[in-house]
Amino acid sequence: MYVDHLTLADFRSYAYVDVDLAPGVVTFVGANGQGKTNLVEAVDYLATLGSHRVSSDLPLVRHGNERATIKARVRAGREDDRALVLEIDIHPGRANKARLNRAPLGRPRELLGILRTVVFSPEDLAVVKGDPAERRQFLDGLVTTRWPRMAGVRHDYDKVLRQRNSLLKTMSGRGGRTADPYAEDTLRIWDDQLAAVGAEVLSARLDTLAALMPHAARAYAEIAPSNNLATARYRSTLEEAAGGEGLPFDREELRQLLLTQMAERRAEEVARGVSLVGPHRDDIDLALGDLPAKGYASHGESWSYALALKLGGFHLLRADGIEPVLILDDVFAELDATRRDRLAGGVLGADQVLVTAAVAEDLPASLVGRRFHVAAGEVTADAA
Repeated sequence: MYVDHLTLADFRSYAYVDVDLAPGVVTFVGANGQGKTNLVEAVDYLATLGSHRVSSDLPLVRHGNERATIKARVRAGREDDRALVLEIDIHPGRANKARLNRAPLGRPRELLGILRTVVFSPEDLAVVKGDPAERRQFLDGLVTTRWPRMAGVRHDYDKVLRQRNSLLKTMSGRGGRTADPYAEDTLRIWDDQLAAVGAEVLSARLDTLAALMPHAARAYAEIAPSNNLATARYRSTLEEAAGGEGLPFDREELRQLLLTQMAERRAEEVARGVSLVGPHRDDIDLALGDLPAKGYASHGESWSYALALKLGGFHLLRADGIEPVLILDDVFAELDATRRDRLAGGVLGADQVLVTAAVAEDLPASLVGRRFHVAAGEVTADAA
């Protein structure tokens, strides 16, 4: 799978840009602030309906405009000439509009699964060093890339969670509203819904983490050879209910564990006015050897671990039969020459690798492909 044409209108710094891409390695070279990351961010947005840089759509629209448009032609593979044209109009504060081969779609979410991407950027260091939410977001992103329908499941979970939290807040006396005489019955309904959807989220996370880590550990060993094995353990609010045993992957068993734990912590949840049980409270314990990566790993080790997790995701998707576009956004400047070469050697087999770099000298010699120079909103093919 690869993108062979990209058009942007009023996206980020671009009033308009139209670029012919190619399979294999494509690099965008330019000084910081010139717009090279905006190009790969647009490709990833079509795949995920979100930005890897900001949480809101507002910064994606060029100042002074009401909407931005991203359009890309996606080919199935190097040996498969089939093509689809994906388009999305980004309207901050309103519903976005999506089209497939110029035909309007009912919901932008219908684009998910057509184009798949794996992105590594400096922001991903937070997966290792940041809060649990960063690790949950990373794992959920990989889950959705594997199974696009999970985007809808996550949306349903977040909706149920908001409703349940609102009810708990009212029951705690913090909502400023009159107590509902039927609150206990209503809460049991929300319990059932949160457990059902939460079990599906949990099962997908556990399956994905188990499948990911052999690939990630191998990638870490190749990028940063050492005696420290990269490992990960899913830490859940259900561990007490599971009796200290590892969590099952089976949805029904997870549903029952969620219901059990919610019942046991009912008084605490009502007192605090918030849901204390469920995948929204979970974390992933990342370790190098016997020590947690967070707080113990050096900057170089943390950077290598974050990169290994993303490369592990890339190789997991390929093992699933998915050929994602790999995006390496300003990665090579953080690596020494040896690690640059090791990284480059591990991605050359991808259908397409989109790379950004501030200076061409940061790029390994093996990353030969189509190269563009980006400056002041202009994207020009390198004659060399």
